[in-house]
Amino acid sequence: MRNYPDAERLAGVESLHGHRIPDPYRWLEDAADPRTQSWQAVQDELWLTHAFALPARSHFRSRVAALSDVTVTGTPTWRGSRRFFVQRTPGQEHPVLVVADPEPRVLVDPVDLDASGNSTLDRWQPSPDGRLVAFQISRGDENSVLRILDVDTGALAEEPITRCRYSPVAWCADSRSFYFVRANRLCLHRVGHPENVQVLAGEASYGLEISAKGVWLVISVSVADRNDLWLVDLERPVFMPVVVQQGLPARTAATVGPDGRLYLATTLDAPSGRICVADPERPNRWTELVAEQPDAPLGGLAILDDVLLVARTRHAISELTSHDLRTGEPLHQIPLPGPGSLSELTTRPNGGHEAWFTYTDSITPPTIHRYSSHTHQVTRETATTLLGELTREPARNAVPARDPVPAPHAVPAVVAEGVDFLSADGTALRMTVLGLPGSGSPRPTILYGYGGFGLSLVPAYSAFALAWVEAGGLFVTANVRGGGEQGGDWHRAGTLGSKQNVIDDFLAAAETLIATGRTTPAQLGICGESNGGLLVGAALSQRPELFAAAVCSAPVLDMVRYQHSGLGASWLSEYGSSDDPEQLSALLAYSPYHRVVQASRPVDYPAVLLTIFGADSRVDPMHARKMCAALQHASRSRPVLLRSEPDAGHLPGATGRGTELAADLLAFLAFHTGLTP
Repeated sequence: MRNYPDAERLAGVESLHGHRIPDPYRWLEDAADPRTQSWQAVQDELWLTHAFALPARSHFRSRVAALSDVTVTGTPTWRGSRRFFVQRTPGQEHPVLVVADPEPRVLVDPVDLDASGNSTLDRWQPSPDGRLVAFQISRGDENSVLRILDVDTGALAEEPITRCRYSPVAWCADSRSFYFVRANRLCLHRVGHPENVQVLAGEASYGLEISAKGVWLVISVSVADRNDLWLVDLERPVFMPVVVQQGLPARTAATVGPDGRLYLATTLDAPSGRICVADPERPNRWTELVAEQPDAPLGGLAILDDVLLVARTRHAISELTSHDLRTGEPLHQIPLPGPGSLSELTTRPNGGHEAWFTYTDSITPPTIHRYSSHTHQVTRETATTLLGELTREPARNAVPARDPVPAPHAVPAVVAEGVDFLSADGTALRMTVLGLPGSGSPRPTILYGYGGFGLSLVPAYSAFALAWVEAGGLFVTANVRGGGEQGGDWHRAGTLGSKQNVIDDFLAAAETLIATGRTTPAQLGICGESNGGLLVGAALSQRPELFAAAVCSAPVLDMVRYQHSGLGASWLSEYGSSDDPEQLSALLAYSPYHRVVQASRPVDYPAVLLTIFGADSRVDPMHARKMCAALQHASRSRPVLLRSEPDAGHLPGATGRGTELAADLLAFLAFHTGLTP
């Protein structure tokens, strides 16, 4: 495919810390430049022409839609006598916020607020008495607007507050005031008063946690790859934060339990996490309660009346154990529904003997389960147990009682295989291979990875993966360094000057799949999003011969200039800064855009599809535009295409849009790896 639009290659070379750095497509950074707009219009036509010719596009659209058509319910939050939770039922474009008191009714539906379907419910937090809810809505760009809703009437209580990007909200005990973050400043808001009071000066990334009785406020301040932690006694007349942790090379989350103790989940002297306790009156004097397990990173905790629940992951599989609340001694290994992952561990505000969590695995949509410390058993919640019995006359906007996992379609009989392999430096790694039983090898394969920011790739229900496997392919998830699967050291081994480790791990996964006969280079596609898009871009630019196709979605690709746009400035602890001479050298060594730009002759790159979203406030679309132009200039034969959604954001929005995107990516990968559904 050589009918690409003209893309002027500027001859200028930037000198930076002794490096001469070509950047021929810098003009594509400006989305408003008429040249960029003209270039983008031709790219749109090229993609649509290619997309219409993909034979499996319609098939994947219908299968992803069917496999996505399940009810997903979040864990309940109790306030007063009311239960709040989010739920998306089949046919809904977005999750909605529901209250049950006792019958369930919809409180917030993003589609009611924005008929275009582009707005999403970002966060929500009910007041202690359950009469008000603070919720945040954004339109693609994640720049949330915070609103206060009267639960009884369904009416907005006051004018919205703008510039609240994913702000935590900590309601005070009076249920009429709360702490929140606006434009990276910690503020106090009193319902009915238009003015917000700034309580901490200076901009920071704040996290907030308030005790059940509204006495203690925990304030976390992110500083690079660690955080500072303060505790405030709100019953004192003066707002006076007391240091819990400051200047230490660790991440710590804290909460004051119903028993009045301060519980701290920390990586201090424990890269995989341990649990400590303290007296809130002396919050910097910690005592270890539950020790670190180096091979099982800490995932969360829940404080009940008589036990402490501790969630961990081992080889990316969740575990849940109960411990003596006073001594920390282990009591029971709690059986989970299967080898999957749990999240959203919640309890009632004052403890109790029950906890709720979400469970999912490769073939199970997220379902709610309840643990009782009286029986030490886990039971799955149903519509009746979660929502309560409905009255004969349901309220306005009532939600029908549904089993959380309806089965209007058959989920394919998938087999999950854990495959161990070694990276280039001998590091032991693992990947999970999903496939249909007895289909033979080699097969068209998608290799998926992320490898950054300490985020773990754990088993999860994915209509994207299931549709591919159902069609006869293999879907492989590689747990590479840079993630959190093995704790803080595992994450740090894939950051800054060690970022090449992540790429080497991913390439070793590809080589293992080929060497073991599961696939071939002509059948292997790679896929990644955001930081995972960086991983895919680096892999295809370093070892193009290994792959037939690649998908880079909302990728970070120009590692010299990434920090000057989007949220790039907040990623310096992960990648490093081009302002630092040593770090610049490390960035240039793997920067995908620069490796392609500096190719001395045409290269047989795989077929590449890059995706961008015009309202993406995290990763500037300029990365993919520049990479697209560079690849189109340097690629020998296979197509390089750019798919654009002008009004979509970085995160998934409406279900229908997500289905269209997934179908396009799968159809592209299928066509170029030889998969015929």
